[in-house]
Amino acid sequence: MAEPKILIVDDELIVIKSAERVLKSEGYSVEGALGGREAILKMGQNSFDLVFTDLKMPEVDGITLIRWIKKTKPDVGIVIITGYPSQDTIKEALELGIIDYVPKPFTPSVLLDVTERAVEWTKGKKPEEAKTAEEFPPAMAAELDRVIAQLKKKPGALIPVLQRAQEIVGYLPPVVQKRIAKGMNIPEAEVHSVVSFYSFFTMKPRGDHNIRVCLGTACYVKGIEGVLKKIQDTLKINVGETTEDRKFSIEAVRCLGACGLAPVMVIDQETYGAMSPKKALEKISQFDPTIIESASAEQAEEMAEKEA
Repeated sequence: MAEPKILIVDDELIVIKSAERVLKSEGYSVEGALGGREAILKMGQNSFDLVFTDLKMPEVDGITLIRWIKKTKPDVGIVIITGYPSQDTIKEALELGIIDYVPKPFTPSVLLDVTERAVEWTKGKKPEEAKTAEEFPPAMAAELDRVIAQLKKKPGALIPVLQRAQEIVGYLPPVVQKRIAKGMNIPEAEVHSVVSFYSFFTMKPRGDHNIRVCLGTACYVKGIEGVLKKIQDTLKINVGETTEDRKFSIEAVRCLGACGLAPVMVIDQETYGAMSPKKALEKISQFDPTIIESASAEQAEEMAEKEA
């Protein structure tokens, strides 16, 4: 089967161009449409396997476009790509049969991961079936079911169940959210909205050590940007990504509740205040001493290049 043809629908050109750049670099055939009306015209002239669409667009919005696709081209896979999902909108989209959801702003790794799942759908396999064997082995499923049965009748059980599920699986992909929703007899949209709202939940695999950097006002004013850049440059990953050896991952959050310690970084459950680029690497090196060695070697190379 040839690589699927993908249509990116958004009223912001920068979003279309960003998605095109990421997906084309992986060999996908990609086109863009500035809004739902243009998307309908393009889909009338050409065949597409996947459509990634924003929800809030003038004239023809995302839900209207999804309804049109489901009615006229039911074999086309649909993924939502938006920065402002409401619980009601996500619920409606799920009921209409979307495959997955990509948050704005998205990282290349998130976009590619969701695209891979959606591609499996176009090949005749449901996304959750495509990776269940790799991501969700039977032992994990059994333990998750046990936790759901134990907690589901308690008031406010959803958050404790999600916390335990993340401990068991490591993160909360769609297949896990679906199992929790079914086990607790609640809408998938309700589970998804809680996972999306709280920063301590993640839908992407994390490294053995998760580094959270606060980008709130107090931290930003006191130089957290420089700290984050040093961490990214040293680990060679961006926010939302995990190192190749799965040892570290980086998250950016709006607030960690420790403004008096700004700028702040958290590694796993430990909070570190008054961070500088040098101090941040020292803290990270507790989990991998080669971090400091690597940073020192790069710094020496840079100095040598400047002197030359």
